[in-house]
Amino acid sequence: MEIPFIDLKLQYKRIEKRIKQNIERVLSHGRFILGPEVVEIEERLAEYVGVKYVISCSSGTDALLMSLMTLGVKRGDIVFTSPFTFMATAEVIALLGAIPVFVDIDPITYNINPEELKRAIEAVKRRDPHIYPIPKTIIKGEDEFSTKGIIAVDIFGICAEYREINEIARQNNLFVIEDGAQSFGGKYFNKKACSLATIGCTSFFPAKPLGAYGDGGAVFTDSEELANILKSIRVHGEGKDKYENVRLGLNGRLDTIQAAILLAKLEIFDDEILKRQEVAKRYNLKLKDHPYVKPPYVPEYILSAWAQYCILVEKREELIKYLMDSGIPTNIYYKLPLHLQDAFKHLGYQRGDMKVSEEVSKKILALPMHPYLKEEVQDYILIKIFEFYEKY
Repeated sequence: MEIPFIDLKLQYKRIEKRIKQNIERVLSHGRFILGPEVVEIEERLAEYVGVKYVISCSSGTDALLMSLMTLGVKRGDIVFTSPFTFMATAEVIALLGAIPVFVDIDPITYNINPEELKRAIEAVKRRDPHIYPIPKTIIKGEDEFSTKGIIAVDIFGICAEYREINEIARQNNLFVIEDGAQSFGGKYFNKKACSLATIGCTSFFPAKPLGAYGDGGAVFTDSEELANILKSIRVHGEGKDKYENVRLGLNGRLDTIQAAILLAKLEIFDDEILKRQEVAKRYNLKLKDHPYVKPPYVPEYILSAWAQYCILVEKREELIKYLMDSGIPTNIYYKLPLHLQDAFKHLGYQRGDMKVSEEVSKKILALPMHPYLKEEVQDYILIKIFEFYEKY
């Protein structure tokens, strides 16, 4: 049995007619850049999430980068974020010459830990690594540093603890960006993901809960001022027109064809989120008492988008091989936390600085997860997991 990790082909069969109609409409009108479908998807997304403004863009990475630029982040500024996430989250901080300060994760949800965040902020203020591990450039530097903000990541579809994070930010005069690349479609205390901070960002990478057929992203905000700056940055810092440039910007536009695809997918998105809940529930039910497998935990006030279904396991490499030999694909999110990546070596972090992230990265494993995962296929995956540990 060959099992896809994410089955986009089954989804396409469901909406093939609508996808083709939408693409044909774009081909007919020929407005391939910022065409009417881009305007429409922004309006639909704003209504869906419950915010005033949505600025679509070329990727989730650009959504984060544009947001930092809009909020005035510059060289030497400090932005706090999680080390247990994809490279893009911290990469955009460093690309602007700012300094990512990593904050360890909660051992249950794997999201940034608010208590650790408080300690990290205090350590930066005092330039004291005895309070919390911080980059050596902050400890030794004679320059003045400005703590600017927090990027909280909604890992695997589970929203971070924004009530606590936003209050910590308020007390310390920091902005908060919600990295909702994996949580779009989820909820936190009945508020939709991407509406929970100063700015929300998401990705439309094909494997995301709401994915295009190429790269894409969006930024969400209730601030007209921020929205106007974001729109300017998206097109090379344009002013009244594209030949008046009032700031430095990017070529960060969403292609019209991708917007047309997203419009078709948005029509079935709520149903797919419900189907993801059913798949996750079946996994949870079978794995909840397993001695060597820890299923994910979702607080009762959070609706996960289930971008991934990640378990903690013993004997991970052996299990991966056993499942692969059985035709079952898996993935590891994330093998190495960001504070230990070579790209951030200059910050001076060491093994042991982010103990929870490091421990989780050794045991985390993602199983196939998508709305069209058939029950019999899921049962086969679970049988093979149980078989492996019976031998173990």
